[in-house]
Amino acid sequence: MHSDDTTIGRFLTRREMLALLGASGAAFAIGAAPGERRRGLSSRPLPACVVRPAQTEGPYFVDGRLSRSDIRSDPADGVPRPGTLLTLSFLVSRIGAGRCDPLPGALVDVWQCDAEGIYSGVVDPQFNTEGQKFLRGNQTTDREGRATFLTIYPGWYRGRAVHIHFKIRVPAGADRTAEFTSQVYFDDALTDQVHTAAPYAAKGPGRTRNAEDRIFRTSGGDQLLLAPRAAAGGYDATFEVGLQLG
Repeated sequence: MHSDDTTIGRFLTRREMLALLGASGAAFAIGAAPGERRRGLSSRPLPACVVRPAQTEGPYFVDGRLSRSDIRSDPADGVPRPGTLLTLSFLVSRIGAGRCDPLPGALVDVWQCDAEGIYSGVVDPQFNTEGQKFLRGNQTTDREGRATFLTIYPGWYRGRAVHIHFKIRVPAGADRTAEFTSQVYFDDALTDQVHTAAPYAAKGPGRTRNAEDRIFRTSGGDQLLLAPRAAAGGYDATFEVGLQLG
């Protein structure tokens, strides 16, 4: 993290959520179904919009400012990395004063490994992909607070559960940027199913499951699970994250 960045976001306890909502909003929040929406661009119901646990950035973040929605390929050759398609949307909101409003203009970065467990743009004891940019990119949230990426279902590498990294950066005035960094995960049963097909199956057994991943287990991974739905050629998933911006 740079010295001019401010970390934002964490998971709210039930007590903190009720205090944030206040007495008049608490009943509505408790009664709202997960993922329920109000019409238009008005504030979203809580607790569907909640701040999430921050997790480590890890060693593979590259701040390339590569603005694109389809992150599958290296721009140098345009060849998509093979794998099951995944359309991943982030729905970013700002929490405050008993309401949860769409947050436009936030920069959302994503980066992940390919089906073989390899990241682009880095030097690692197991691979050297310096200069490549596959499975990386960023988008700015629209007026609904949404940023959408076309990617592939991640593969695995030893010691980590299957995951995708993300970072959200929001201008905070006076040349400062507030940022929130975390990871999203997948249900083990779904990963078992996806990884039986090519090209994942060629890697063989040895995958770390969610409960075996120290970062997942100790840093709120169960609050960062995606719920993908089957779609043409793959899956769709939307991840909601609410941020407190001071």
